[in-house]
Amino acid sequence: MGDVGLPRATRLRRAADFLAMRDAPGRLAGRYVLIRYATAAGASARMGMAVSRRVSKRAVVRNRIKRQMRESFRRMRAKLPPLDLLLIARSEAATVDNAILRAELDRLWPRLQSLKPLPPTGTISD
Repeated sequence: MGDVGLPRATRLRRAADFLAMRDAPGRLAGRYVLIRYATAAGASARMGMAVSRRVSKRAVVRNRIKRQMRESFRRMRAKLPPLDLLLIARSEAATVDNAILRAELDRLWPRLQSLKPLPPTGTISD
């Protein structure tokens, strides 16, 4: 039962982590989701989500989108390189079915698997 859910180590939690991802060098765009990415300092991929009120004013819709993102990442996390990922929902995500949203994420994950390492975000160079 240890494989269920997302451990804390696989989530972006601090505000500084989210701010660093704003300037992340990597960008992967889909119709419903934008993924910002950078090389992670840890050994595995970490994910954060941004689903704003601009996407939908209804919390139930925003939470549905986040559940789909979280579950898709949970299934693919072991296959991803050590990246920090920020999944940003676009407003069109509120109007599509769960299966369509998951299908788009399933198309984007393999593109991340073959990436070359990028410089880490939020680091100060000497």
